[in-house]
Amino acid sequence: MRELIHTVTSEEHGKAVGDIIRLNFDISSHLLAYLKNNQGIYLGDELVTVRKTVNEGDVLTLKIRDIKSPNIVPVNLPLKIVYEDEDILVVDKPENMPVHPSINNYTNTLGNAVMYYYRHEEFTFRPVNRLDRDTTGLVVIAKNRYAADIISRQMKEGLFKKEYMAVVEGIIEEKEGEINAPIKRESESVIKRCVSEDGKAALTKYRVVDECDNKSLVKINLLTGRTHQIRVHFSHIGHPLCYDYLYGNEQKGKTFCLRCSKVEFFHPFTGKNISFSLPFDKEISKL
Repeated sequence: MRELIHTVTSEEHGKAVGDIIRLNFDISSHLLAYLKNNQGIYLGDELVTVRKTVNEGDVLTLKIRDIKSPNIVPVNLPLKIVYEDEDILVVDKPENMPVHPSINNYTNTLGNAVMYYYRHEEFTFRPVNRLDRDTTGLVVIAKNRYAADIISRQMKEGLFKKEYMAVVEGIIEEKEGEINAPIKRESESVIKRCVSEDGKAALTKYRVVDECDNKSLVKINLLTGRTHQIRVHFSHIGHPLCYDYLYGNEQKGKTFCLRCSKVEFFHPFTGKNISFSLPFDKEISKL
């Protein structure tokens, strides 16, 4: 359970609890409704409504409770932790590991590993950014509803920034540029996406950082977040990711070379700008 605490000032004396919450806590109306419906608002030890008036010196506490994710089985799988505090967990996801369980992947996912790590706690698995099964790298997990609420809004506002490294086929002629091509789902496929004029806007920035043996190591920034965006865009310009069986010419069996190497956002509790980075030696070795 995460608690947010505020001591009422003289200027706030006589205001309603709801006003104090809006003035001092950056929470959405959705989270506020959850607190109201789940005994989450207290003045001292008294459970109160948002209409309750406050006095100077009163201590307002928001108790943000969690429950265990009911459909994710805890499984003892390797979990490489990059950073952890009371609000966020940052991990380095390996290849060949889905983020969420599904019908054919019920016990081999990042969700299973995280739920095992927190098996003695009431924990809900809330990954903020999601990676394809074979994409490696940084995944940020919100450890409570408040953190999830704040960071999800940062995602919508473009304040959560992600950087990727990829190894693609061929030598890219334009060493730095943008790929601006709308993306939609292929009509005859549940999984595969394609570039199409009637698709959703998709913009990718890139810079070539190394070249070798008719392959290019590329640093990538996503300005939008479409499914398979990097894979679709680089295939579209004739440089599919190495070993990409879906958008390139490779046979299924090898994993493509894509890594989420950096994330940057504002900490949900402190408000400080934070970033996490991973090396990409593995990707260079594939050149």
